[in-house]
Amino acid sequence: MRRDVRILLVGDEGVGKSTLITSLIKEVFIPNVQHLVPEVTIPPEVTPENVTMHITDSSARPEHREQLEAEIRKAHVICIVYAIDDPNTFNRLPLYWLPYIRSLGVNVPAVLVGNKIDLRGDDVTNTSLEDEVIPIMNEFKEVETCVECSAKQLLNVSEVFYFAQKAVLHPTAPLYDSREHILKPQCVDALSRIFKLCDTDKDGILNDKELNEFQRKCFNTPLQQHELAGVKEVVKEHEPAGVNDTGLTELGFAFLHSLFIQRGRLETTWTVLRKFGYGDDLSLREDFLLPPLEVPHECSVELSPHGYQFFAELFQAFDKDKDGALNRSELDALFNTSPGNPWATTAFPHTTITTEAGSVTLQGWLAQWSMTTLIEYKTTLKYLAYLGYEGDTRTALKVTRPKKVDRKKAKIQRNVFLCYVFGAPSSGKTSLLKAFVNKPFSEKYQPTIEPFNVVNSVEMKGVEKYLVMEEIGASREAEILSGKQRLEACDLLCFVYDTSDVNSFGYVASLREKYKIDHVPTVFAATKCELDLVTQRYEVQPDVYCRNLGLAVPLSVSVKQHQMADLYHILTGVAMNPTIATPGSLKDKREEAWLSRHYVTVSLVAGAVILTSFAAYKLLKQHPTILATSAQNMATAAAKKREYL
Repeated sequence: MRRDVRILLVGDEGVGKSTLITSLIKEVFIPNVQHLVPEVTIPPEVTPENVTMHITDSSARPEHREQLEAEIRKAHVICIVYAIDDPNTFNRLPLYWLPYIRSLGVNVPAVLVGNKIDLRGDDVTNTSLEDEVIPIMNEFKEVETCVECSAKQLLNVSEVFYFAQKAVLHPTAPLYDSREHILKPQCVDALSRIFKLCDTDKDGILNDKELNEFQRKCFNTPLQQHELAGVKEVVKEHEPAGVNDTGLTELGFAFLHSLFIQRGRLETTWTVLRKFGYGDDLSLREDFLLPPLEVPHECSVELSPHGYQFFAELFQAFDKDKDGALNRSELDALFNTSPGNPWATTAFPHTTITTEAGSVTLQGWLAQWSMTTLIEYKTTLKYLAYLGYEGDTRTALKVTRPKKVDRKKAKIQRNVFLCYVFGAPSSGKTSLLKAFVNKPFSEKYQPTIEPFNVVNSVEMKGVEKYLVMEEIGASREAEILSGKQRLEACDLLCFVYDTSDVNSFGYVASLREKYKIDHVPTVFAATKCELDLVTQRYEVQPDVYCRNLGLAVPLSVSVKQHQMADLYHILTGVAMNPTIATPGSLKDKREEAWLSRHYVTVSLVAGAVILTSFAAYKLLKQHPTILATSAQNMATAAAKKREYL
């Protein structure tokens, strides 16, 4: 809500504009004020709405036209004053003043002010006022109200400025169609959203408990039982379908606000709307949707415990069939108070854990929000507001420590990690990601055109972490690997190659050689290990290449046969302890001891692998060199897995 209101008084000469201002300020009638009153500023503590009020006088003389137009353009509300004893000044309201203000392109509320009611005699009331003003209000929607007063007798003087202030802070026009006597569609939509947010048990009715909670949120006071009964009785009398034995229906809720507006209590409806984040144009305010959140360099954003609790409770409220998952209709109902599903343009729900029927489980729901918060926290902030998070939405998020600080302290406090996955076309990247979220394996190759992300929780030593895996297609490789900001956003890189394709490893090795990425933790994954192993067409074989970098040899996996070598735990482990997989980071005085342990384990495991692998024996007959490499590859992978963990 705005913190100041500029009120401009206009009208024909002699109607009493200046006298009205002096009567308000001096609280005494000063006759024959012959000059423009200087601008008056009234501090917020003495105004009804606790806002600063600026009151400006004006002259209708031709020589003051330029100044008048400048003031009209600055005003928040315009009081058009006419004299009760001069009908011509009233007639000029629709014939001159209102069209003139419109001609300047000004669209602010107007209040019609009839001064000098003392000249009517003993009976200062005007029973025909409504009949006189309604035609003007129907023609000029900017007219909020009409008030009659007497600057001489100090009658309704303060009310003039109260109504002017109210016209700015609680305008009728956005809420109510005075001609049709109905709420405007945008107001109906806003009240419908508020009703749904207050209906915590999602049964389509506001029961007494929910009505009291609504009253507490908006007005800081509960309703007494007899007051609740009175509200329902009023609704029942005028709108029978608006109430039932359980409580207030959405129709009844809208009717109540229509009644408030008709009785001039617009501040009641506006208080409700503003408590739920609406601005003067009845759209949700930007500061409500996106309160400022400082995220320093190298920091990320995650859900706080309050955030996880909110989304978990939301899940439970909309899981109507209590099957532990949200189906399409339940998701639609959940997002009914928002612009829609925030992931509609992504591969969701294939990006997270679902049932076989495609319904999102609680694990998948929380994981999806974890990924959204990490990648684009502003989306989460907005949806916390859309979906009715109570209080400051920033308390649902937490900003992590900078990565460098975490690494120095050797204790990663973050819970959500991002892994970029690279590889040649058809190397198995998509299958690897789908396997992470338990989606069925498909032999059919489909090139990834749009960005594809998946997320799932990974338990690490009894603590749940979230790993986000983002597949990087050929068209985005340069953007990601050459962009400092994009690289800093991730926690590790996973390079995937197809063990049955002679050119597959060369593709990812060339990527590494082309871009300066030795500072980023890296894991290699060798896919399709169920197929015949081939020698890679590269200057060195994958295991040698990795050892030269001080990395573990590639992890051999087969999505088709569900042999994943604990890949996802290893990736999460690397994200939590990046130095173990950062190229060259082990080339210090500890390297010799580490390599010694590494190769002792390799030699022991390699012997076992050679003795028990018939497929490897068959391959030895054809390619002795390959078998030696393969055995060492698998053994070293097993050893390095223990190093990761």
